[in-house]
Amino acid sequence: MKSTLAPGIRLITSFSRDSWYRGFILLLTFLFYTAYHLSRKPISIVKSELHRNCSTVIRPADLNITNNVTWCDWPPFDQDNYQTLFGVLDNSFLVAYAIGMFFSGIFGERLPLRYYLSFGMLMSGLFTCLFGLGFYWNIHSLGYYAFIQVMNGLMQTTGWPAVVACVGNWFGKGKRGFIMGVWNSHTSVGNILGSLIAGVFVSSAWGMSFIVPGLIIASTGILCFFLLVEKPEDVNCSPPQHHSDQENGETEPLLHNSSSADRTINGAISTEPQEIAEEHTEAISFCAALSIPGVVEFSLCLLFAKLVSYTFLYWLPLYISNVAHFDPKQAGDMSTLFDVGGILGGIMAGLVSDYTGGRATTCCVMLVAAAPMLFLYNYIGQRSLGTTIGMLLVCGGLVNGPYALITTAVSADLGTHESLRGNSRALSTVTAIIDGTGSIGAALGPLLAGLISPTGWNNVFYMLITADVLACLFLSRLVYKEALGWCGRVPRVRGFNMLNM
Repeated sequence: MKSTLAPGIRLITSFSRDSWYRGFILLLTFLFYTAYHLSRKPISIVKSELHRNCSTVIRPADLNITNNVTWCDWPPFDQDNYQTLFGVLDNSFLVAYAIGMFFSGIFGERLPLRYYLSFGMLMSGLFTCLFGLGFYWNIHSLGYYAFIQVMNGLMQTTGWPAVVACVGNWFGKGKRGFIMGVWNSHTSVGNILGSLIAGVFVSSAWGMSFIVPGLIIASTGILCFFLLVEKPEDVNCSPPQHHSDQENGETEPLLHNSSSADRTINGAISTEPQEIAEEHTEAISFCAALSIPGVVEFSLCLLFAKLVSYTFLYWLPLYISNVAHFDPKQAGDMSTLFDVGGILGGIMAGLVSDYTGGRATTCCVMLVAAAPMLFLYNYIGQRSLGTTIGMLLVCGGLVNGPYALITTAVSADLGTHESLRGNSRALSTVTAIIDGTGSIGAALGPLLAGLISPTGWNNVFYMLITADVLACLFLSRLVYKEALGWCGRVPRVRGFNMLNM
């Protein structure tokens, strides 16, 4: 009787060598940036432990105190201006991140991505651990924690341009919105895991809420050093096709196997496509990246979209704790629902934009829908547990969907724009410009929340709704041109519509 291959083996052999490598790189970079976000989250969980309502805490019998109101707080956050001090910590990280991001893309183009990412994750792990060690070393200096946040912010800038550049090296444009929508869930997965890990230790020893995530990201840095493959050509895989066929308007799917002309011949890559790709390999200048159509509009839109997203990232657990009167762990666990919604929103945004060819329109529609949902969440979101869960999921999807789409598929589209004529090294700089501009908003959001929240949470939500509206306005020109394309007045390319104009 003739033996047949086992079903599992048939499944494995049904995929090409190129597809296995692409899947491996997608998984590896997913883990890397999950670790980056996992290590950023603890500060938002620990805030409600650093400054608590001490009247509800059981006081140890042997504790000699002079202030019944702040005895359980961690100095210097036991003062009346504790929200301002929290804002200082947030912005020490975010301002450093925003400034460093503009330079990170430049370094990412000129340094090996494997070394660059490994160094960044190891150093980020070190500074995350140092923040947590302040608990065990009994440090009560705001300057110490602010300095750690600045250094960690600078180290974290190594992540995004490098992982997007690496994924852009491996994947073409065909179904980029969907694939990157799924891949970008690493942001929300990292936030969820960071919240859960920090929540385990926050009420007993908050220092471990930082040390454990710090060790995790340092471990992924070691993993990166030993396993990351930067380009398909390094392992004799066929490079992706980044640009659409000008005659038929079609694009290559991300996991599509190249034709025989592009595949390896006797273990070596054919030289013809390599010569085309190598015509323009010099690093692109900052001004040249800005001149790519669509970069400025999407960068400014991301500024306000990220302002909203990062205000929720840093202040949602404290808001839930103050308004719904949950303890720090419960508030942290509840806040993860916002990130669960963000995963679904990012995938949905990618699917819709792939199908319609309208990246800008997809972002704009979701931002328009987010504004009234934020208003409703503030007014009815805490009335019942079911309402809270539903509103957090919806708001998370609408807020993080555009943010996810712009930082992944749109950045990769612009970084491999046909005007660059095959210069793949531009991807890191374009990504850094877009995310760096967005990071300015990420710094402003928590800062404004810290300044406005003493006047009432209603005013914070009005600020977030205003930011959503402004984000829509910056996309209006691209939305108009996408609409012209759908009406047949202007040629359009599916998956990357109207950004050539």
